Amino acid sequence: MGILYDDAVIISQSEKEEEPSIITVNCPDKTGLGCDLCRIILFFGLTVVRIDVSTDGKWCYIVFWVMGKPSTRWGLLKNRLMEACPSFLLACGISYDRPELQTSKPPDVFLLKFCCNNRSGLLHDVTKVLCELELTIKRVKVSTTPDGKVMDLFFITDTRELLHTKKRKEDTYDHLKAILGDTTVSCEIELVGPEITSCCQDPRFLWDALSEDMFNVDLSVQNESIAFRCPSITMDNLLSPSHTLVQIVCQDHKGLLYDVMRTLKDYNIQISYGRLTTKGKGECEMDLFIMQADGKKIVDPRKQDSLRSRLEVELSRPLRVALINRGPDTELLVANPVELSGKGRPMVFYDITLALKMLNRPIFSVIGSGKFTEFCWMKEMVSTVYQRKR
Repeated sequence: MGILYDDAVIISQSEKEEEPSIITVNCPDKTGLGCDLCRIILFFGLTVVRIDVSTDGKWCYIVFWVMGKPSTRWGLLKNRLMEACPSFLLACGISYDRPELQTSKPPDVFLLKFCCNNRSGLLHDVTKVLCELELTIKRVKVSTTPDGKVMDLFFITDTRELLHTKKRKEDTYDHLKAILGDTTVSCEIELVGPEITSCCQDPRFLWDALSEDMFNVDLSVQNESIAFRCPSITMDNLLSPSHTLVQIVCQDHKGLLYDVMRTLKDYNIQISYGRLTTKGKGECEMDLFIMQADGKKIVDPRKQDSLRSRLEVELSRPLRVALINRGPDTELLVANPVELSGKGRPMVFYDITLALKMLNRPIFSVIGSGKFTEFCWMKEMVSTVYQRKR
């Protein structure tokens, strides 16, 4: 990606666990940079409690106040944030989109398949290991047999791009066998071609089961039990001569900042200045000075209404959840948005399996996939979990 200074990302870890750590990013700017950074922070399980953003259109300065964990790998986090930052070549006027400055080759897809004795919480433990190894789950198929064994198929990509090596595979085997135990029957990793992943589409009934209510953009008909309070969003073009001020007051939730940044990125909107603060009782306030790709503020009422409606939907229902009874089984459907760039919301499958493990709900089948749709989200990632009723 070109030359990038070592101090483009500086992390100051807090000395006390109850105090936030500070992440400072100082690098050339590009549309969607805030979304890319927030996605990485969310992947590492950090919570953003405050943010300050400032940019002149070429260079940006972003400060995140985040709550971490004792297990946070700060060194690896810095490396991943550095990789997301454009090089100084962009600020010098050299096009960031030139072919020689970016990789167009999609990541290789590998099939991880293993068979072992089933147990409570097994799926989450495997998912946790894959996340810690920076192996991204693209598709998953889990099924159990009558004799108590489980056959898992994970289509994965490697963030480190080393899974083709013997050492990386053996390291993955060791981590998996540590949680699978001596009951492992088989465990294999192999490179698969695009023809394999394309033919592994889900049964049509999965998509037919997605009711229109899951994607209804009318907030007045939402099920309040699975939606956050509708946010207050106002837009002002009088305060700044060159920017539109967007003020958001909403209920806090995991990935809130990512949801906002992702929406603005999809609309090709740039943030020139922004601030987020968390208040008591789980409330957040956000002030964003934004402009369109042409450097102008948003004055068209139709564009304002479109952006406002999209933000209201994304912040009140960042995920789509439905429960369907299928005879002796319960089907849990979870759909989450995917950016126009093709990147999905991180850690969704991890959170689903963690919640079911905490609730001690047995899982006997899982289908997870991606699909382009005609709904308000350009693409949906759907995880289907079948739970046997007791």
